Amino acid sequence: MFAIIQAAGWPIWPLLFASIVATALIIERLITLRRQRIIPDGLVDKVVGELRQAAPTPEMINRVALSSPLGRVLAAGLRNIRSSREIMKESIEESGRAVSHDLERFLTTLGTIASISPLMGLFGTVVGMIEIFGSQAPGGSNPQQLAHGISIALYNTGFGLVIAIPSMIFWRHFRSTVDGMVIEMEQQAIRLVEVVHGDRR
Repeated sequence: MFAIIQAAGWPIWPLLFASIVATALIIERLITLRRQRIIPDGLVDKVVGELRQAAPTPEMINRVALSSPLGRVLAAGLRNIRSSREIMKESIEESGRAVSHDLERFLTTLGTIASISPLMGLFGTVVGMIEIFGSQAPGGSNPQQLAHGISIALYNTGFGLVIAIPSMIFWRHFRSTVDGMVIEMEQQAIRLVEVVHGDRR
């Protein structure tokens, strides 16, 4: 591995740094964006069951808010349970936007890495081509310098693509996952509003 890094030259170091950051972000998002952690099963039914027994207390609302991102959205509605349907929905939507923003954390960085990695690889290719042309002397070419320039060009191009492809795949996957979870949270929150205002049982 170290021999490959040496052969690729100094342009490989920014790519290595980008690969470490991308790997860390992918692992962090895989752990964070688990469905059971974001939208626990039966949370809305549990909240509705407690509401039918007694009015929500500050302790109950805080417990729901701390349980999960969906709990934060439901807690916003519970804090405005005595308000009109419109105000309750508005508070849920505001909390939903904040939760959605939190779920999308680091995705911009991952998308940026996916976009710029091929460009960084291309930069390494240009550096390699400069070395190749630099090895062409009037009296003949230096084979060792020529080989080094080709190594820089090819290794950097390949490594840039190796970073970009999985980063783009995971970025699209995480975006789709977040969008799906946000829609599901909206549906569950609307169900709570309808139950509170007597439109659903």
